[in-house]
Amino acid sequence: MKDHIRQAVEAPVNKNIPALNPGDSVAVHVRIREGGKERVQEFKGTVIKTRGGGNDASFTVRRIASHGVGVERTFLLRSPRIEKVTVMRRAKIRRAKLYYMRGLTGKKARLKEKRTD
Repeated sequence: MKDHIRQAVEAPVNKNIPALNPGDSVAVHVRIREGGKERVQEFKGTVIKTRGGGNDASFTVRRIASHGVGVERTFLLRSPRIEKVTVMRRAKIRRAKLYYMRGLTGKKARLKEKRTD
């Protein structure tokens, strides 16, 4: 009985989002409304956190904006506002949540690329 109710409430899975892991460098294309117009904005950065949970599943992307200011943005996995997500590179990491990246700058903030040999 509860499964039928849960399925009726759940949002459909966004097919344009691949499997994401912390450490992945991604480009998220998000639809943004400004006034009456709608446009697609790209947000490039590193996935520092993924969170499961059906409708509430989300992932957080961190990038360094101008003047060395870090910007984090959380996206819902099932959001219809996300047009597509492209994974540019995958990193070799040993943590599930990369919160330590917040305190690193410059070359220390780089992650080793995962080789697919």
